[in-house]
Amino acid sequence: MYDPNLTIETDRLILRTPQSSDFEAVEAMAQDEATMQFIGGVSEPAIAWRSFAMLSGHWALRGYGFFSVIEKSTGQWIGRVGPWNPHLWPEPEVGWTIIRSRWKQGFAREAAIASINWTFDNLHWPQVTHMIDPANTGSAALAESLGSRPLREVDELPGFGPMKIVIWGQSRAEWRARHNG
Repeated sequence: MYDPNLTIETDRLILRTPQSSDFEAVEAMAQDEATMQFIGGVSEPAIAWRSFAMLSGHWALRGYGFFSVIEKSTGQWIGRVGPWNPHLWPEPEVGWTIIRSRWKQGFAREAAIASINWTFDNLHWPQVTHMIDPANTGSAALAESLGSRPLREVDELPGFGPMKIVIWGQSRAEWRARHNG
């Protein structure tokens, strides 16, 4: 299913599979404390590379993964959004991370909608979920605006260690009722 040329276009964005040319922007994002606060914290360049390689490899191993989010008007990489399911993860999720300079401009929502549509259309998941730290009020607000609701809590995320996480989500039928009218 992996297609290195896969792209999804929205009004303002291009979502595409990761490319090695994205790494410079990924590395810069990995140094921003506010952006990284709820996803493992700031990473030194070598660890940022390993994370980028892991996210890219997810595509090869699972046939899907985080899309690189490109702003059409600038051609700039502004984040990553998409479906993923790391080993031992509580369940598959659609997640998002947008660079701080693009927060509160609707890019995460626009990319998440496109990604969730792609996930339901191509992966045929029965539901989407989002793993969100309770203190991450921005991501919780986005999840709620997408129609997701808190489903349950876990006390640990594999690879991140003990931490409280709220699993937000909704079924495909709920999504279709809200987003395909």
